[in-house]
Amino acid sequence: MNTPKELRYSEEHEWVKVEDGKVRIGITDFAQSELGDIVFVELPEVGDEVTADEPFGSVESVKTVSELYAPLSGKVVAVNEDLDDSPEFVNESPYEKAWMIVIEPSDLSEMDNLMSAEEYEQMTSEE
Repeated sequence: MNTPKELRYSEEHEWVKVEDGKVRIGITDFAQSELGDIVFVELPEVGDEVTADEPFGSVESVKTVSELYAPLSGKVVAVNEDLDDSPEFVNESPYEKAWMIVIEPSDLSEMDNLMSAEEYEQMTSEE
């Protein structure tokens, strides 16, 4: 399993990367491997507000539909529209090509609730 050390992780299997005061969000390698082949991704619109621990979209695989949970609260400033035509990017490249949204966080201290790569690996090894 690929778990980049520079990212932070949520219990709901989202990853977070801080970039110039904004936050890029996607799902982890562990999550995509558990879901199987992703066939559809539903994401919010630019300008939408997301709330920490609340659903902001969903991914549909051949096995199931799984909600995506916002690891932080904020305003959506970018959406990865490539996933509309290429949902398989989630399986192929969960940390590069398959980022989902970028938000302008309303409270960066919410990062304190997220796990390090080591903590996330520990959690997933117990599942």
